[in-house]
Amino acid sequence: MIDISNLSDWSPPANWREIQTIDAHASGEPLRIVICGYPKLKGKTLLEKRADAKVNHDGIRKAIMWEPRGHADMYGAIIVEPDTPEAQFGVIFIHNEGYSTGCGHAVIALTKVFVETGLIPKIEPITKIGMDVPSGYIESYAEVENGEITGVGFTNVQSFVQQLNATVDVSGLGTIQYDLAFGGAFYAFVDVDQVGLSCTEKDQNQLIKTGMKIKRAIMDSVEMNHPFEQEMNFLYGTIFTSPPQNPNHHSRNVCIFAEGEMDRSPTGTGVSARAAIHHARGEIGINESITIESIIGSTFCVKVMATTTMGLYEAVIPEVKGDAFITSKNTFWINPSDPLKDGFILR
Repeated sequence: MIDISNLSDWSPPANWREIQTIDAHASGEPLRIVICGYPKLKGKTLLEKRADAKVNHDGIRKAIMWEPRGHADMYGAIIVEPDTPEAQFGVIFIHNEGYSTGCGHAVIALTKVFVETGLIPKIEPITKIGMDVPSGYIESYAEVENGEITGVGFTNVQSFVQQLNATVDVSGLGTIQYDLAFGGAFYAFVDVDQVGLSCTEKDQNQLIKTGMKIKRAIMDSVEMNHPFEQEMNFLYGTIFTSPPQNPNHHSRNVCIFAEGEMDRSPTGTGVSARAAIHHARGEIGINESITIESIIGSTFCVKVMATTTMGLYEAVIPEVKGDAFITSKNTFWINPSDPLKDGFILR
């Protein structure tokens, strides 16, 4: 009998790239946090470092997000120096298509991982964390009781509505009504009944195809208009909404983003944008929390903590609450002789 435990002593050749990660999930949506092996990014600001990652190191993103090391719905985070004195670190978010501007599930997962592993010491009853993300400064927190983390939340960037009850003609679907809002990224919100589908797993493939059709149609006809940052001006995804399956919850979100990724969570930036929409319509007030489901039934809670202005927009400051769990610690190798070393993606 071969003693396979000897494999634990094996090391790859020196010319193989080694990348180490800690993986977690927040409400089912994965986060792969790079802890070792990624090059030091050039640039004075987070956005400059993000640009360097795009231009000079995009192959590493594909290698750890795509198959065979990842999959079409993988999501990741690269930790860099912060921009602001309040922040303890900065984050660059990565996914199957590229680099997002904000990510609520990742903020929740990062907070849980960094506090649970002791990277940031636990302080009862609240451990606060400051982080810089491409869309701005985020303050998150872990609720701690008797040394155990009982919940995680964050105060998101200012969120606002660009359009309510807008319409777009979509090939094969006809005229679709949508709301357009920003919660760290721009999303188009569509009542799923309009497309004859349900926000359930049985329709997941059709939701992806239909969501991407709507996303592309809106991108071709509408300019995103962030008041301060041109880098934010792109449509990140389509979010289908429906009534909840649990009658104690407010509603359900299914987010189709990037190049056809389906969020397993309710989408932290998405529920932030929805808070802005519901507040603009007078449907929720200050400090009124709503619970939104994902396609798998997991939940995030969101409330409007305060109102403000953002350029010409009326805006809200949302708070999002959820939880996350560590799933693994991984060591990946990139063999320069492997013809599939750079990864591939199948949808």
